[in-house]
Formats: sequence, C-alpha cells, structure tokens
Amino acid sequence: MFSRRDSIAAGAAALLASSATGLRAETLQPTEVPDWFRDAKFGIWAHWGPQCVPEMGDWYGRLMYVQGHAAYEHHVRTYGHPSKTGFLDIIGRWKAEEWQPEYLLRRYKQAGARYFMAMANHHDNFDMFDSTHQGWNSVRAGPRRDIVGTWEKLARQAGLKFGVSNHSGHAWHWWQTAYGYDADGPLKGRRYDAFWLRKKHGAGTWWDGLDPQDLYTGPSFVPPDGIDTIKAMDDWHGARDGQWLEDAPQNPAFVSNWLLRQKDLVAKYRPDLVYFDDYGIPFGPMGLDAMRDFYAHAPEGVLTAKRLTDEQRRIIVEDVERGFVADIQPRPWQTDTCIGNWHYDRPLYERGGYKSAKQVVQRLADVVSKNGCLLLSIPVRGNGAIDDKEERILDDLAAWFRVNGEAIYGSRPWRRFGEGPTKPPLGVMAEGEAKPFVADDIRFTAKCGTLYAALLDWPSSEVAIASLGSASGRVERVTLLGGPPLAFQQTRDALRLTLPPAGDKFVPVLRIDGAGLAA
Repeated sequence: MFSRRDSIAAGAAALLASSATGLRAETLQPTEVPDWFRDAKFGIWAHWGPQCVPEMGDWYGRLMYVQGHAAYEHHVRTYGHPSKTGFLDIIGRWKAEEWQPEYLLRRYKQAGARYFMAMANHHDNFDMFDSTHQGWNSVRAGPRRDIVGTWEKLARQAGLKFGVSNHSGHAWHWWQTAYGYDADGPLKGRRYDAFWLRKKHGAGTWWDGLDPQDLYTGPSFVPPDGIDTIKAMDDWHGARDGQWLEDAPQNPAFVSNWLLRQKDLVAKYRPDLVYFDDYGIPFGPMGLDAMRDFYAHAPEGVLTAKRLTDEQRRIIVEDVERGFVADIQPRPWQTDTCIGNWHYDRPLYERGGYKSAKQVVQRLADVVSKNGCLLLSIPVRGNGAIDDKEERILDDLAAWFRVNGEAIYGSRPWRRFGEGPTKPPLGVMAEGEAKPFVADDIRFTAKCGTLYAALLDWPSSEVAIASLGSASGRVERVTLLGGPPLAFQQTRDALRLTLPPAGDKFVPVLRIDGAGLAA
C-alpha cells in the first residue's frame, strides 16, 4: 500500500524537480492531513526565549541595534550602549527562575488546548534545546536547562500533541544590524559588539568557549563607514537585510548548520508538529531534506509554512500568520496569533492591550468554520511566569470550552462557513485591520449529524439565521449549549429565535438538530 510517508517522499521529490522543470501542481499526489490535527482545532504556543528578558516586545535582538528605535533607547538606558553590552549579555541575564512548566501546561490544557508548541529558536539564532550543532543554546547558556526537552516530556504526560517552531532560518540577515554603528551622537561610528567580538574575548567569562560569530551569524550586509544620519542607516538596512529573505547565498555555512540543527531537533524530541517561520520551505534542497527527515520520524506529523504555492499546499499545511481566509479551504490549515506581541511586552500589559478571551473565541469560531486550526501564543515573561491578565484570559477560555467545546473538537465545516456583515481582511498579517465582529456574524460547524452555530457576539434582540431557512432542512430542536432548549420559528427565509441575556458569557453556541441539516 502507498503510505502517507511514501506519498510525502514522492511529493518532496516532485517539489524539488518542479523548481527546475516548472512541474504543474496537478502532477503532485496530495497527502492527507492526519485526523489528530483536524480534530484538535486549538493549540497554545509558548513563544519564549532570551528576547523576553527586557519585556519590550518583538524583535528586541535586532532592534536594540537600531538607533532611534524604542528598543535601542531602552537598551542604552537599562543595559548600556550596544557597542559594549550586546545581545549576548541579554542571554546571560536569562535565568527562567520562575518557570513552572507543569503548572503552565496544566493551565493551557484546562484552557482548551489540544496541542502545545514550544519555540525551539527564533531569529536571534539561540537554540532553546540541548543542541549538538549550536553552542549558543539554553543548556550551555542562559537558564542552563533543556527548555524544549522539558516542555516535550511534560506535554506528552499531559496528553497534548507536541510541536516546535523553528524561526532561525532568517537569523543570517536579521542579525546584520548588530554589525552596524550609531550614525549620530557622541558614539557615532563606534561599531556594535557583533562587529568586533570573537571567541577569544570570552576567556574567563560565562560564555568562555563560545564564539559570538556563531550567534550573530557572521557579516553578510555590514554597513560601510561614513553613514551619517539615522534615516540613511535605516534605509541602508531596509534595502538589504530588512527584507524577508528565504535563501542565503551569502552564507552557505549557515544553511548547512541550519539543516543539522533542524534534524537534531527532530531526532531528539520527535515533535508531532513543526512550524517553519518561512514563506514556503526554506533553502531549496536543504529545506526539502529537512521536510523529508521530519516525516521519516513522524509519519503522522504536520509541517506548516506560509504563503505556499499550489504545489506546496498538497504536502504541507499552510499557516496564515495573524490573518484570515475568505471561505472554507479545501485542505486543513492553521492561523497563528497572539493575545499581544509575540515576545513578552510589559508596556502592552500596562496599557491593557491584550486580546480578550472573547476575541480569541471569535477568531477560533471563524477559523474552525473554514477548516482551520488556531494556534494561540500566551506570551511568557523573561522569568518564565505569565502575568495576572493572562491568567484571567486562560480562565475565561477554560470556562467557554467547558460549555462549548463539543462544537469545536472533532468538528468539520458545514455547507458554508457562516454568514454576517463583517468581512475580515484577508491574508497574512492582516488582523490589525479587522473590524469587530457583531451578533449577526455567525459561524457553522458540523459533527455526528448535528449542526452548531456560533454567534460571534451575544445578541440583544431576535436572531435571524438566513442560512437556516426551510430549504436548508427541517429544524426540530435548538439548544443553547450550557442552557435550555430555545423556542424558534423556521420560515422560508430564516431560523428565528431569541437568546436569554448574556450575563458574563460570550460567543453563544446553538446546537441545532433536525432532518437533512448536517449533511
């Protein structure tokens, strides 16, 4: 029998051939996405590493070397000038002293997660595991603990599928700001630490024996001397390393090491899911080798990447980061988002900037109705704890799933995803433009002959569901999950009913039973 593993291997070979021959998408045999992923629907992600130490949000490692940026100003004010105190010193401050992984995983599972993802590395090129091929790792430096290995063991004990995210493919260009300098001010022209630090400089320090160039990846786009304005420096980087580059012709040694690290990660921790923070599979043949290696270890595994071609969608699950799709997708997919910024952001916490549990559930209902899964990041503080507002969000999610989880887990899309006036912005990174959902926005799922309808806001007046007019099938019973059966009227144009007051609840779900509805 032609197995899923055989199909994936054949597909990977065909993908590689297609880059040279223009192979048409329809010549690839699609592989089935495993049922565990299709049934799980909701995962939680610990997007956590040394960049969380300053608690200043995303991309601190790169932006602390960008004069004029808030991260640079914070770094100079808090730690010193980046020519003397660089990112490797931030790693030295990362102790994870309040990390309680057993507690966090218990909370994540209670909050509805059926899979858990640990960040294995970020663009900062630091491995959060016992890495054979990268000395800059969490066992050798920082907390001196195997972060991924600890998560993996405890996630499996909790009955959760386990995933890892690999973002390091962009480190080689992302780190080039660390080779720059101030274009203005009293330290104008003084190169930052990546430019001059070498292995010998670590003698007698906590990083003795490590080479800073293995962290910062080596120079690829080093700004020349003589740039004399902050804007000119920004423009220089923006035109070169500021782009999202998926290959590294300037640094082939980095690519070879990336592949070794990825294979090492898979061999040691046997993840069920691997997330590549890349548009497609990175690095051509190297990336395809990584993909084949993962599926060899995990025949029922799931690999995700972004902005896929038609060919790639046949053997890889597409991830739509912080984005929406318009309709039911023919193949399962995933969106990943966060209640705040990916890396912990204390100023965002202080100004009340997190997504609410209600907003998370609205997003979940929209994604699941369109054949997708939602991966949600709950940012972890540098010390390894989560804050009180995140705790409340988890509590609210747990309460919602206890009542409404049957409409999510193991469900499949209905005839249509839903109805309503709100049209989300489409594509990757579009969620910032989204307008709030309203009570007339309804999303459907189906399971075991039953239809479910999630109302994305709690209605204050009669509900009219146009998709469930009499032509859709005969409605025989409508129940509010967690509540009583509801009186209703099914007319030719709509199913009409009224809900009780919301109280402190949100996103009500109706269970709708009848003849011919869930087909």
